[in-house]
Amino acid sequence: MTIHSEHPFLPSDDERDPTRQLRGRVGATVSLWTAGAGRDRAGLTVSSYLVAAGDPSRFVAVLHPESDLLERLEETGTAVVALLDWRHRELADVFAGVMPAPGGPFRSGEWRDTEWGPCLATLPTWAGVRLVADATRDVGWSRLVEASIEHVELGDDSEPLVHRHGRYQRPPT
Repeated sequence: MTIHSEHPFLPSDDERDPTRQLRGRVGATVSLWTAGAGRDRAGLTVSSYLVAAGDPSRFVAVLHPESDLLERLEETGTAVVALLDWRHRELADVFAGVMPAPGGPFRSGEWRDTEWGPCLATLPTWAGVRLVADATRDVGWSRLVEASIEHVELGDDSEPLVHRHGRYQRPPT
């Protein structure tokens, strides 16, 4: 077995989609979207999103159309959107489906129920959101969703988990 310093499944530069490469250069704080309750919980790490201030303020996100999260979000109409810290990078990979999670992703850490869905107890910054059903539509290969922000908790964000160029990056101090 050989350990490579590069991703073994990454296509060569000339085979990569230029739009994905452009999106990778934008960079974003990684968020974790969770919805549902009990055995019917689902979650997904999301970096393609924005926060739009207003009355009500909203999250606008691009989700995988076949994700369990999107299905659960459409069923329940609510979700927790949490901003991940540098210490949560393995959790981000678990919910992205690129790291194994024996027993399921919700076995990673201690979770508490909120009226919007499950929230990891160690996440200091999160929002409770409600899906704006008539604002959901297909864009490209993804599903664009809008969710109105009903509740916000702010905590220390001195080490946010940032995703850029296909990798997690620790912001400069």
